[in-house]
Amino acid sequence: MKFELEKAQKDIQKAAARFAKGEFDKELALVLEREHRYPFDIWKKACEEGFIGLHFPEQFGGSDYGVLENALVVEEFCRRDSGIGAAMMTAHFACEIILHQGTDKQKEHYLNLVTMGECLSAGAFTEPMHGSDITSMSTTAVRDGEEWVVNGVKTFITNAGICGFYVVLVQTNVEAGHKGQSMLIIDADTPGIEVASVGEKMGLKMIPTGEVSFKNVRVPADALLGVEGKGFYQVLQFFDESRIEVAAQAVGTAQGAFDRALDYVKGREQFGIKIAKFQAIQHKLAEMATQLELARLITYKAAWFADNKKPDTKLSAMAKYYAGKVASEVASESIQLLGGYGYITEFEVERFYRDARITEIYEGTREIQKNIIAGQVLGRLR
Repeated sequence: MKFELEKAQKDIQKAAARFAKGEFDKELALVLEREHRYPFDIWKKACEEGFIGLHFPEQFGGSDYGVLENALVVEEFCRRDSGIGAAMMTAHFACEIILHQGTDKQKEHYLNLVTMGECLSAGAFTEPMHGSDITSMSTTAVRDGEEWVVNGVKTFITNAGICGFYVVLVQTNVEAGHKGQSMLIIDADTPGIEVASVGEKMGLKMIPTGEVSFKNVRVPADALLGVEGKGFYQVLQFFDESRIEVAAQAVGTAQGAFDRALDYVKGREQFGIKIAKFQAIQHKLAEMATQLELARLITYKAAWFADNKKPDTKLSAMAKYYAGKVASEVASESIQLLGGYGYITEFEVERFYRDARITEIYEGTREIQKNIIAGQVLGRLR
């Protein structure tokens, strides 16, 4: 059993940290967040450097690395800046479904678009009336000759309005329930698609989150992703992998907040003494450091299992649940350690806290993760 990254993985980690240090400007981040602008220029450079989709095969613009290597990049990016890092992480959102379920033609076209910096992607699963319950879908796709006709509404869609295409979960057989769900790839410029904002968000202000309406949207029959009627299971498989990425986002965000708090307490004096010498401060730091180490370990373990063809639903859920919890708690304590300065935007930790909270909500709330974990622990009950 090894608890050390391989040389190539350390090199990727260092390269990601170096790139983030050079490109993720603090003042720019504040402007982008204030103006709700996506960091397109940084994203383009990240694509050029091979960071976006590096876990895809080379023929699709990737570097043939795995889930763990991708997690290392996400962690370093979010450690440097929680907002820009999250924007880079979600640039290829839902493309793993295309990677694992798509035809060669679909992979060649859509994955290369994303890795080459031609467009962003988006996954459209959640619906206004169903939330986390993806067993129920009101969005339908009806076959009409050589086309699918799509009608319905999706909400809380990351990259809505700025992406090039959506990976959409639809009901193709209403009577079959979740066994009648399928996945479609729908180009964002297809007639009949309308996008509206869901409102002002607490965090991740650089990334648009919208409601997407499909009104008699016609797409070709070959827009079907994988096998008809298997959409629900495709999404579950995707979440087993994507939750590891969210866990890495949480670890990086927590580490970034911790770094800033650590620097502050080392330099801050109170009553003529460095506050880092106070035992109460040291105990806080000890707790935060321990939480970070545990969150990182379970995230790397879940990634390792995925890369070794042993995807573990329980581990992925545990990683997302625990890392998200740690991100919120560590970022909160970082604010406390900075005192009044922690509440000031320019000191960054308040933004890290706001960005950390989403890791406990999207891609399955912490309550959903607990349900998954408990279900795996208990097994089938009579």
